[in-house]
Amino acid sequence: MRTGYLLTLVVGPLTVLALALPAALAGGWGPRWYDAVLGAGMYALSIMGITAGYHRHFTHLSFRAKRPLRIALGVAGGLALEGPVTMWVAEHRRHHQYADQEGDPHSPWAYGTTRRALAKGLWHAQVGWFSSPVRSHHPRYAPDLLADPDVRRLDRCYPLTAVVSLGLPPAVVLAVSHDWHCALVTFFWASLVRYAVVHHVTWSVNSVAHAFGARHYRTRDQSRDVPWVALLTFGEGWHNLHHADPGSARHGGLTGQPDLTAWLIARFERWGWAYDVRWPDGRRTAARLTTEAAGRRAPRRHGRMAG
Repeated sequence: MRTGYLLTLVVGPLTVLALALPAALAGGWGPRWYDAVLGAGMYALSIMGITAGYHRHFTHLSFRAKRPLRIALGVAGGLALEGPVTMWVAEHRRHHQYADQEGDPHSPWAYGTTRRALAKGLWHAQVGWFSSPVRSHHPRYAPDLLADPDVRRLDRCYPLTAVVSLGLPPAVVLAVSHDWHCALVTFFWASLVRYAVVHHVTWSVNSVAHAFGARHYRTRDQSRDVPWVALLTFGEGWHNLHHADPGSARHGGLTGQPDLTAWLIARFERWGWAYDVRWPDGRRTAARLTTEAAGRRAPRRHGRMAG
């Protein structure tokens, strides 16, 4: 099943995109302005659903959310098409338990440290780990979510969420234009291409941000800070502080490390939708700073200022 997922939902879309792109552009299947708007909107919603929802809220309990926000974050995370929330959380909690050691489901260092081993490991961390028969045991890694009726409903409704994620952009265009050709073009760009981009952008945190970039904090793993990954993932690419302080609601801990997800969480806190937010402890994180990073300031009010 995992191999089928890898081929049909990971390798397949990229292959189809590479083969179809020249013909699409030449044959009137190029993106329109509304395809870009819908695709960007669904991208932002999906990414934020993963970063603020699946990752910082459900996995690391970085903040508590009132029930409407908690459900909304679960739905938004499902729109990224990376699996039901319980499955995602279980895999990621196991990653933190064994980060870059044996047992980590997606370390790029799984095959060694040579260039050839790292190349193989990067592919494994990006997409190959889906074909692994070893899965994280939900009762062990996510008992809190299994006991939550709302989360169980989110898991059961995940197939419907996936249909909405792919079907909403073309449905909007079809409702406005009554043109099936326009709707199909939108489906290609705002659904399929957006889906592939979301997946590979978020998975770059697993691969690139554990292999390349600066290490500003001392950790037992190879987590790194990668600015372009942070930009595309709304702050997740500041991955080194995250592994130094996994429960923190903010990942960008130094000046010049904007974290849009932390900014949004701070807005939720201000509006009363989120509470018990775990912002970084300045003294604790300062003690983990490497020599090279010791001269850089943390953002003002360390955590509430999100870049």
